[in-house]
Amino acid sequence: MVLRRDPFQAIADPTRRAILVLLASRTMSAGELALQFDIARPAVSRHLRILNECRLIQARPEGRQISYALRIEKLREIDRWLERLRAAWESRYDQLDSLLTNLNNGE
Repeated sequence: MVLRRDPFQAIADPTRRAILVLLASRTMSAGELALQFDIARPAVSRHLRILNECRLIQARPEGRQISYALRIEKLREIDRWLERLRAAWESRYDQLDSLLTNLNNGE
């Protein structure tokens, strides 16, 4: 059984966010990804395992290597969740803007 972690747990780490950005441009192997960071390859493998457990990436065997690809649908779920928060904050900012405008106009 594979443990499913929370995707927010995965994106909380800056290295994992950087891996997601790299995989947004193309599919890469663990070795290719490891070359992009100043950390040991086993550390990159641990980050990949967590991203895979969160279903943010997909591991695909290709011959003797495993290629990793971004699972954009999972990122869309995160974006939809963030959109609800974004809408609430934009509404609050609009209310604050109106209040400041009224105060500046002497109302």
